[in-house]
Amino acid sequence: MTVQFAYCNWGEPMKVARQLLQEFSDFAMRGNVIDMAVGIIIGAAFGTIVASLVKDVVMPPIGVLLGGVDFSDIKITLKAAAAGKDAVTMNIGVFLNNIISFLIVAVAVFLLVKAINEAQARLEAEKPAAAPPAPTPSETYLKEIRDALVKK
Repeated sequence: MTVQFAYCNWGEPMKVARQLLQEFSDFAMRGNVIDMAVGIIIGAAFGTIVASLVKDVVMPPIGVLLGGVDFSDIKITLKAAAAGKDAVTMNIGVFLNNIISFLIVAVAVFLLVKAINEAQARLEAEKPAAAPPAPTPSETYLKEIRDALVKK
């Protein structure tokens, strides 16, 4: 049953909407999308671990080696603080921390992809060679004709 209002048939738009919803549901429930969602969640958690590693483990020794510098405090003041307003600064130290975090994540992802590629290469090497396909009926018939001509 379709509902019609003054020259408008709502049945067709609802059918299209249901079809789009079904297509989206099929897409969202595919294995690749779910795997990607899990990867994003794990990646976000990994990002917090790397941020802590850089901030709490890597940067303090580098700061000590450079004479007690705390990288998160390295700033370039563009405009001094005024009455009731904070100073406008470029936070170079935070930027350096983020660069180091990125490099750690990039190396980790590189090593992960490299390990996956090596595992796939090993699996491909272990696969037995595929048997040649059976001859088609026409090939079999042509071989019989050839053999018959050779016997003459």
